[in-house]
Amino acid sequence: MVTAELAVAVPAVVLVLAMCLAAVRVAVDQVRCVDAARIAARAAARGDPVEQVTSLGRSAAPDGAEVQVHAAPLGVAVTVSVDAGGWAGLPTWTLRAVAVTPTETPP
Repeated sequence: MVTAELAVAVPAVVLVLAMCLAAVRVAVDQVRCVDAARIAARAAARGDPVEQVTSLGRSAAPDGAEVQVHAAPLGVAVTVSVDAGGWAGLPTWTLRAVAVTPTETPP
């Protein structure tokens, strides 16, 4: 009787653990996207070339991230997005972070 209950409980516990680990990984990827957007926006505000800004953003972002630099009304905006999830049959979704920074003007 205990064996049957254990045979049902162990897969359920493993499934819950897998879902928790996937959620932690997605949370870490979201934080990395936010950090990458902030780093790239600061570089763009300094006047760094777009290639260098996107390179900085990609180096701080999760693998496969897309970095876009846009002109904002009073500065520059950087968007970092990446597809997350999709492990072990779980659905995928897009994580996105935007950072807007005013541009520096020379004195």
